[in-house]
Amino acid sequence: MEPDALTEIRAAIRTIPNYPKPGVMFRDITTLLGNAQAFQRVVEELVRPWRGEHVDHVAGIEARGFILGGALAHQLHAGFVPIRKKGKLPHTTVRVAYSLEYGLDEMEMHRDAVSSGERIVLVDDLIATGGTAEAAVKLLRSLGASILAACFIIDLPDLGGSARLAALEVPVRTLVAFQGH
Repeated sequence: MEPDALTEIRAAIRTIPNYPKPGVMFRDITTLLGNAQAFQRVVEELVRPWRGEHVDHVAGIEARGFILGGALAHQLHAGFVPIRKKGKLPHTTVRVAYSLEYGLDEMEMHRDAVSSGERIVLVDDLIATGGTAEAAVKLLRSLGASILAACFIIDLPDLGGSARLAALEVPVRTLVAFQGH
């Protein structure tokens, strides 16, 4: 990626100290999404490795992954698959539980959203510990999908999420990294 693009993307991300709790530096992409040039740059950079490749679906993790996923799917001429919190989808679903800092949660997708062998790009705004992304990978693989990569604007490498996905043999593409939490 060009150094100017990296600088532009990083500058468009707002950092909110001590949110949602003391000691956390929250990386807010709403400022990036509101900046048409930065948002366009992010989409272009995230789709670059798959332009000209066959991608069946882009799967986006609720909720910011929906925004990015729809844009990526459009650029790649692929379908979009929402991965949602439990109880939000109206049709027959498959579900997976995953660990949170203080307990368990579940995410789900429609059982007929992907077929065995389909090529999927997974997307969300940020990877921290990787629990949500790992659950999404397991959910997609339970239906036989092939995960080409997991894409994120932001990586928090100190929290180990990218390494966690790499251990599952999922290539990870991130655009910027911030140290710490």
